[in-house]
Amino acid sequence: MKYLSLVWAQLFRSRTRTLLTLLSVVTAFMLFGLLDSVRVAFTAGASSVAGYDRLVVSSRLSITQMLPYRLHSQIQAVPGVKQAVYMAWFGGIYQDPKNFFPNFSTGPGLFDMYPEYLIDPKQREAFETTRNGAVAGESLARRFGWKVGDIIPLQATIFPTRGSNHWEFQLVGTYRVADPKRSGEENALYFHWEYFNESNDYVKDQVGLWMVKLADPSQADRVARAIDALSENSDHETKTQSEAEFNRAFVKQFADVGMIVTSIMGAVFFTLLLLTGNTMAQAVRERIPELAVLKTLGFRDGLVLGLVLLESVLLVGLGGLIGLGLAAVAIPAIGAASGGMVALGGMPWQTWALGLALILAIGFVVGVLPALRAKRLKIVDALAGR
Repeated sequence: MKYLSLVWAQLFRSRTRTLLTLLSVVTAFMLFGLLDSVRVAFTAGASSVAGYDRLVVSSRLSITQMLPYRLHSQIQAVPGVKQAVYMAWFGGIYQDPKNFFPNFSTGPGLFDMYPEYLIDPKQREAFETTRNGAVAGESLARRFGWKVGDIIPLQATIFPTRGSNHWEFQLVGTYRVADPKRSGEENALYFHWEYFNESNDYVKDQVGLWMVKLADPSQADRVARAIDALSENSDHETKTQSEAEFNRAFVKQFADVGMIVTSIMGAVFFTLLLLTGNTMAQAVRERIPELAVLKTLGFRDGLVLGLVLLESVLLVGLGGLIGLGLAAVAIPAIGAASGGMVALGGMPWQTWALGLALILAIGFVVGVLPALRAKRLKIVDALAGR
């Protein structure tokens, strides 16, 4: 460490070049921290439902495949099931396809299933007694300027009613989520499944999924197997999984998050290798006479090689740690904005570990060729300008 001040001085010899390179490294690692955290969130914990107090029961074939309503009583009767609420994705559009938000028909017990969804008791009673009543999250209501009592028109993309795609719902209440980090879950609308079942033209007595609350989360695996056994070897086999894994499967309908993240980061780090490699090569070329003087003063070839490698790792490490730190600060906001789809409270340790490994690897790779050149440098040739 006694040579750290020397390395630091050499690193910032050309401040403009070094700062621009640092900015590139910071940007690359901030992007890595954000994207890899999302990747980890979508791939972690996929193999087990143990420890979860809410499960999702959907079709084994596809989450878009509907299931017979008659399974409801059988699911509720499974030992360990405290409550089951059925839902169906509606897919309605408000005014314009750009105004996308989740909208579901739901059976009784929505707010018992989600006690963290806070709603005025009178509005809850109105929702339970109004046939075409709907409730929306406060964020969604603010977004479109909805007020309790408004008629909300939605255009069906899947389920017509009486030969038309025009559906109308009366907004009877709004809810908010107790945890501010999950405020994204307020961007949804719910209405009665019975109204949907009676009014749509084609699908009868079918639901999209069941939300299941467990009496004992430690029994999640056993309950999940028992629920799936109800429809085993039938034409409507089910797959029971945790909420987090169901959300990941839902997003995978639109894109393979892992492949996208890997592709983007591969391109980013390849560009970063070229950029930082050019910076280090140019820095060493400019300092050839100085390196020759160091060798004249008694610095051995191995020490000169180590100093150049340390400079390279320091350049990438400084930018990488700043970038990862900025990503760690931004990640909680991203988790909140995802509406609970991406469970992120902070940067996962896997991302930190991979980020630190990349810092060391990239620092070594971009520094090894300039360092070898400095090691092989002949004093006479360098001082002669050859």
